[in-house]
Amino acid sequence: MAEIRGILFDKDGTLFDFHATWGAWAQGFLSDLSQGDAGRAQALGQAIGFDHSAGVFAPDSPVIAGTPGDIAAFLLPHLPGTSPDVLIAQMNRAAAAAPMKEAVPLAPMLDGLRGMGLALGVATNDAEAPARAHLAAAGVAGRFDFIAGSDSGHGAKPAPGQLLAFADAAGLAPASVLMIGDSRHDLTAGRAAGMGTVGVLTGPATARDLADLADAVLPDIGHLGAYLTARMR
Repeated sequence: MAEIRGILFDKDGTLFDFHATWGAWAQGFLSDLSQGDAGRAQALGQAIGFDHSAGVFAPDSPVIAGTPGDIAAFLLPHLPGTSPDVLIAQMNRAAAAAPMKEAVPLAPMLDGLRGMGLALGVATNDAEAPARAHLAAAGVAGRFDFIAGSDSGHGAKPAPGQLLAFADAAGLAPASVLMIGDSRHDLTAGRAAGMGTVGVLTGPATARDLADLADAVLPDIGHLGAYLTARMR
């Protein structure tokens, strides 16, 4: 196996625990969109695979790996008179303010990886501005050499554009990079880019969901250091 010199992370469900972060946020956002109409909020939730009453996303929800544009496309039929651009802008503003729950304490984990001489990046299907806001709020934005969202000009996962842009920016061969993610979109993109792939279980997917696309499936990103050490033996 190639020597690993870079680590590229997905954001939601990987750096941040998906359900702990986005369940309560989605309830509030859909309530705002529905202007307090509980039935309409439930219908909006169903459109994106979200149980508004329970605050839980279905495993196949488009929110898990979709772009803001993807999510808006499911919501717009229930929001007559709303334009895609207006809804996407509203979603991005609200998402940027979401309180994020770190999957593990990020600062020491990232410092440990940087101490191993690794280049670090983030590739998310969220928009870039909310992604940067979330990383800044966690105090870790400066620890990344590269941050890209679905609107950064490199496309969105499962296409490999963001991943190849990271490798190029870091001056690394794709084979020397690991793509870390909680969804099949993440790992499919990693395979397409010629990178190693590691799945984590801090999103909705199970180990069975990820196993065929992952070189390894870990409980969370806190296990990366031990995984990399074992690889080097």
